[in-house]
Amino acid sequence: MKKYIIKNIKRPDNQLIEDYAKYDVSTVYEAQGKTGLMSYELQTISQGDFVVGPAVTATCFAGDNLMIHAAIEVCRPGDILVVSIIGESNSGMIGELIVSALIKRGVKGLIINAGIRDVAQIRRLGFPVWSRAIYSQGTTKNKGGWVNKETSCGGCIVRPGDLIMADDDGVVVIEKANFERTLEASAKRVNKEIKTKEKIMNGELSLDFYGLREVLNSENVVYFEDEEQLTNQLTKSSSNM
Repeated sequence: MKKYIIKNIKRPDNQLIEDYAKYDVSTVYEAQGKTGLMSYELQTISQGDFVVGPAVTATCFAGDNLMIHAAIEVCRPGDILVVSIIGESNSGMIGELIVSALIKRGVKGLIINAGIRDVAQIRRLGFPVWSRAIYSQGTTKNKGGWVNKETSCGGCIVRPGDLIMADDDGVVVIEKANFERTLEASAKRVNKEIKTKEKIMNGELSLDFYGLREVLNSENVVYFEDEEQLTNQLTKSSSNM
């Protein structure tokens, strides 16, 4: 397949991004039908980081970061760089120097399904990163790939301009075609959770307001007042065998 770089992509407007910034990964993931969640292997390097913004994608071959350098040029302020790897690699594809360049371009954060290095320096720079590994092994810069091509990262399809949201819970992808629908569903979910919290504060039990007692009954789960009652029941059942 022809290797290429797309310089300009369609990005969502700033208002939409600000609206999404009110929510979190778990809310959005649930709101869009439990889809778009990247693998748990992608972990934040700094607890408390949160980003949401349009994806610029870089597709590299394992152990080679040439296309990351190419992607820096096309990134704009507010973007999130999503790096996917063809093949298996935990090499440190990105370090302090590339992160410094991304910060200079106004990039909000990085998602990569390979390794990074210079973690202490990156933390000091305050740049949000979600990666699969931390490993000092270096890379080459010899193999062409793609920038702003549909790709797969963390088990999810990512298209240039899709929204990426990442926090302590992980990384979720919001497809361009679903921006408005998922935003509306996220708002409804939060409002529902507010009502649920009120029930909890009023002393109501989730077994009751979720209707879970019926599920316990259907699963033949029984209650005993204490261990003695359980022991007596087990003894009685054993003697009847």
